[in-house]
Amino acid sequence: MWRGWTLTVKRWKAGNVGPKLTEAFVPMAFAPGDACQFDWSQEQVELGGIVQTIKVAHFRMAYSRQMFVAAYPRETQEMVLDAHNRAFAFFGGVPARLIYDNLKTVVDTVYTGKERQFNRRFLTLANHYLFEPVACTPASGWEKGQVENQVGNVREWLFTPLARFACFAALNDWLATRCRELAQRRHPAQSQRTIADCFAEEQPLLRPVTAHFDGYVEQMMRVSSTCLVRVDRNRYSVPASAAGQAVSVRATADQIRIVAQGEIIAAHARLFGREQLICDPWHYLPVLDKKPGALRNGAPFVSWDLPKSIQAVRDRILKQPKGDRAFVELLMMAGEAGLDALTVACELTLEGGVVNASVVMNELRRLISPNLPEAVNNVPDGITLKTEPLANCQRYDHLLGARNVH
Repeated sequence: MWRGWTLTVKRWKAGNVGPKLTEAFVPMAFAPGDACQFDWSQEQVELGGIVQTIKVAHFRMAYSRQMFVAAYPRETQEMVLDAHNRAFAFFGGVPARLIYDNLKTVVDTVYTGKERQFNRRFLTLANHYLFEPVACTPASGWEKGQVENQVGNVREWLFTPLARFACFAALNDWLATRCRELAQRRHPAQSQRTIADCFAEEQPLLRPVTAHFDGYVEQMMRVSSTCLVRVDRNRYSVPASAAGQAVSVRATADQIRIVAQGEIIAAHARLFGREQLICDPWHYLPVLDKKPGALRNGAPFVSWDLPKSIQAVRDRILKQPKGDRAFVELLMMAGEAGLDALTVACELTLEGGVVNASVVMNELRRLISPNLPEAVNNVPDGITLKTEPLANCQRYDHLLGARNVH
């Protein structure tokens, strides 16, 4: 009996349900300078001859529709911080609010309704630039629909066909130029004006950027016995004096900085491959002083791209007895004088034809020693010679003859 009732209800619903309603939305309106929307997209490009997947940060001013995009290897927090620095520099100011999805790099915890616990480092950025971060309701992308649509348009306008550039810097310069060019299109809601015209109205209402935000992400690490710290599967060198110590490693979108006792002791360009070794040979000079044999096979020195004159002198000296120690002493001295001074000293030594560590060190000392001031003789007028004596070398012959007699 219940089965029969169920079938009857289903037939009734099938015959009485009207056409399916289309989901409805509320049109959005924004005041000039009020809001900017943010999102990420994933694109394909060719960088340095290699096709790879990259992340693109999208910004869109909600009133003027002025957009800005920047490309990165990934969408980690330091990339988010750097993207905001670039966007505010491009816009020439900061809007009152920025609207986001609930990104893990922005939002730590999503509570009921609009309440959010924002990431502490991200809040530091927001407090620095004095904008209000706003997180969308989960699964409500329409709250930032402009930038959602922009993602698809940018893929068609800028990444189809495949974009080809030498590096991220060249790609980002081109993207910024294209954002300015695309602003010459008609504004979608104000058809008599261009996006650039509307942005010219909006830009003076943005909060001026008074100071650049240092967008690093920090973590504490201990320097290994080989004077290295590991960041994102790559290893970077640190001065030997910090071996075994705890240091602060600050990663930005393009740099790794190592800080100890409040001072930067090392800085490297950031790489995004895997298992790469990035060494500054000067960090290892104190180790060479105790272990000069490491000069021949030590990884920092094997790949050291020295000037040709230094390479030529090094190859000659290493073939001489105790050459390792002698060349290390030259490097120690160059650590204070500078590599340019050592380069000139090696060039002078090669021109002279006698190549050994002593000659190079003598040339180096002559280059770096201060020029002595000319002697000033303050001789009283009463004892000044009226007739200066003439040089007479025959006197030495007379002395030599006298010595031979004895």
